[in-house]
Amino acid sequence: MAARKNPPRPATPAKAAAKARPSGAAKAAARTADRQRALQRKVDAKDGRASKKAAPAKKAVQSGTRRQPVNPLPAQHLRKPGNESELQVAPRFLAPSYAGSGKLRGMSAIVTGGDSGIGRAVAVLFAREGADVALVYLDEHEDAQVTCEHVEAEGRRCLLLPGDVRDSAFCDAAVAQTVDAFGGLDILVNNAAFQLHTDAIEDLDDAHLQMTLDTNIGGYFRMARAAVPHLGQGASIINTGSETGLFGSKALLDYSATKGAIHAFTMALASQLQPRGIRVNAV
Repeated sequence: MAARKNPPRPATPAKAAAKARPSGAAKAAARTADRQRALQRKVDAKDGRASKKAAPAKKAVQSGTRRQPVNPLPAQHLRKPGNESELQVAPRFLAPSYAGSGKLRGMSAIVTGGDSGIGRAVAVLFAREGADVALVYLDEHEDAQVTCEHVEAEGRRCLLLPGDVRDSAFCDAAVAQTVDAFGGLDILVNNAAFQLHTDAIEDLDDAHLQMTLDTNIGGYFRMARAAVPHLGQGASIINTGSETGLFGSKALLDYSATKGAIHAFTMALASQLQPRGIRVNAV
């Protein structure tokens, strides 16, 4: 792993972690969220609906030892970028039956899109395995705070970094502040993404297309470029892929294209960094 430049600092509460925000990044992120919501309103108007009726369940939800939600689940239509705290059925991310075994003890990680969803689950379970975690997110401050509290409940430190991965300066600052706070960087999880459906290619305007491309594949490039100089032998970059990158989705042309690009980017970067002992994988 990369040699630590600074000794680990004492654990700090989430409120203190928020002081490490890059200057102006939160305001820029809020503007990006506003643009995403404007794109969403345009698509909603084209659809002629503000929300969709829940499709009838084709099969039962996953079985297991825990009680599962009962179909049909409530239909919801959340504003971009989406706040998990507003969901009527709370997602399950704590994995109570999973016991950590110290696989990531002494390591530090950045998780983009770490406020909710896949990113939240990754952040919390990384902490359970012993890692300190920096959360990069847009403007979902309430969700990010909840995730940070769960990371700290696992006995690890958490850093809140609101900003836009389309901005190279923010990506550089987010990595630098993580290294400064935790003494190094061992893992980058590229997970932040923008997704908005269109039923016809004629409806996919340039603003929508550019938002998807620049967030999903551009953000992965920028975060990796900022992180690699701080990664040592045995470090890891993990990119969030998708089956849409393999099979496509007729309503997600732009998103499918970025996921296919992410798969190719992952293989190419893995080849480039292999001599340096840095792993690159897509999940």
